[in-house]
Amino acid sequence: MDIKPKVGLIGAGVMGEALISALVTHGLNPDLITISEKRLNRVNELTGRYSIKSSELADNVSSAQVLLLVVKPQDLAAVLEEVKTHINSETLVITFAAGKSISFISNGIGKSNPIVRVMPNSPILLGAGMSAISCSINVTAGQRDFVMGFLGAAGKTLEVDESLQDAVTATSGSGPAYFFAFVEAMVSGAMELGLSEKDATALTIQTIIGAAKMLEQSGQTAAVLRENVTSPNGTTAAALTSFTNGGLEQLVTKAMKAAHDRAQELA
Repeated sequence: MDIKPKVGLIGAGVMGEALISALVTHGLNPDLITISEKRLNRVNELTGRYSIKSSELADNVSSAQVLLLVVKPQDLAAVLEEVKTHINSETLVITFAAGKSISFISNGIGKSNPIVRVMPNSPILLGAGMSAISCSINVTAGQRDFVMGFLGAAGKTLEVDESLQDAVTATSGSGPAYFFAFVEAMVSGAMELGLSEKDATALTIQTIIGAAKMLEQSGQTAAVLRENVTSPNGTTAAALTSFTNGGLEQLVTKAMKAAHDRAQELA
């Protein structure tokens, strides 16, 4: 496809803005990006910040070569009903709604548009996201590369079979919340041991950041790094034994399955 396509975006919330930023960072001229949003103050905010355009939904959809649907899963059916009479059959449709399949999009539009399903996560807002894409059979190599390219401007991206999208949701899509919950628990535990909330928070956050950098930059697996910092019968070993006895791995697996099953219910 044209590497400089006209992009229409439906949904101008926080995630929508992150994708606008990614498109611009990827090198797309802001003049080629148009949003449709009912909140006038939000339209003014985004058009002023990124020098993009805005228009009514029908005009935006009919002229777009790439259409980004950045709406909540429960709102997607209504949006598809709105756009189906205006969308061109060649337009690449990209959906970011959790649990909604390519076939759901295709049936909602009633046309054989190329469709890419994306599961991003919240760190995409900081350019540190993890996104997984799945493509319909009629997505071209150029279209795929465009999607991988602009999402790559906001983090890392990989391609998976659509049957694995619910597993992705349970892993990276919902994953940041697992991390935040663990940090909350560490801060609480530190306070129980006598530290102030301020000091407990500073110690925990920097420890987590440092550990994440080690994992990313060392080239070692999490298992190897864990073993490297665990002296036999030491303090770390005592804590890890408590995790094991408490069934940490089973608890995390159970939680991820719950997220996976909920994603399937949303389909």
